[in-house]
Amino acid sequence: MILYIGRRLLAVTGVLLAVAAVTFTIFYVLPSDPAAAACGKSCSAQRLTAIRAHMGLDQPLWRQFADFVTGIFTGRTMGSGSYALRCEFPCLGYSYESSEAVWDLLMDRMPVSASLALGAAVLWLLLGLGAGITAALRKDTLTDRALMVGAVAAASLPVYFTSMMLIYGLIRVAGLLPYPSYVPFGHDPLDWASNLLLPWLALAVLYAAMYARQSRGSMIETMAEPYIRTARAKGLPRRTVVVKHGLRAGMTPVLTLFGMDLGGLLAGAVITESIFGLPGVGRLFYGALSTGDQPVILGVTLLAAAFIVAANLAVDLLYAVVDPRVRY
Repeated sequence: MILYIGRRLLAVTGVLLAVAAVTFTIFYVLPSDPAAAACGKSCSAQRLTAIRAHMGLDQPLWRQFADFVTGIFTGRTMGSGSYALRCEFPCLGYSYESSEAVWDLLMDRMPVSASLALGAAVLWLLLGLGAGITAALRKDTLTDRALMVGAVAAASLPVYFTSMMLIYGLIRVAGLLPYPSYVPFGHDPLDWASNLLLPWLALAVLYAAMYARQSRGSMIETMAEPYIRTARAKGLPRRTVVVKHGLRAGMTPVLTLFGMDLGGLLAGAVITESIFGLPGVGRLFYGALSTGDQPVILGVTLLAAAFIVAANLAVDLLYAVVDPRVRY
């Protein structure tokens, strides 16, 4: 197991380096010049040269990339002389728009995105797995058909449409919830949950529909396996057969899907955060795309890649816990 984890960690490092290299190359070939944008309209050639040197844009691409990668682990000094600026570990550079450290910007927004992703994940797992397992155990009945029709309908609704309907129905008409704004969990847990319930529901409706269909298919396939028939023939209680033998093996594909979805959402739900005005990583990313803030875009891209590969590694390790056959 230790050797397996070591090999996967090496693969994770390679994936992150490849993501950083591709993103760096894309920015390098773009026609925009961030130094000229930072310098302004009435910019002299001397000042433009100084700004390019401060940003490190006067160096060849390989040197810029090498400085960026080493800066993540050791920090780096950007610029020289009176323009020198020390970027401490872990250094992802400075925003072209706000001049703030990218790492600090990400960490300021991370609690919002993590709260949104984790709360929505709990809801969609409860709703999606509950509906999918119920439909699988009542295959070809009216309950099965009703749940799957509802799942298809929910999966067909764009998240922005669901969000607007929830805002209109639960806030403007019923007045049951406040308009979402982020309140730190440590300040008031109840206020934190009530402000995020609406975004949680908006995400949970979409994801629960997909998980219901996935879990139904997996459970139907698993419950038809020979070892399930053997367990039933031995006279084991139905609950034991379903939960201990069927559910654990049937949830393996769902775990894979959950790792990808949760890893992506931890790096920000762009549409949901924008609609509800939540100051998360997704909204930061959208603003950086609008202004061409390359360090922020690169930082969010690396953060998203890190979360996804970490979630995949965690899922691979959980396979052995959920399904003992994987250990062999």
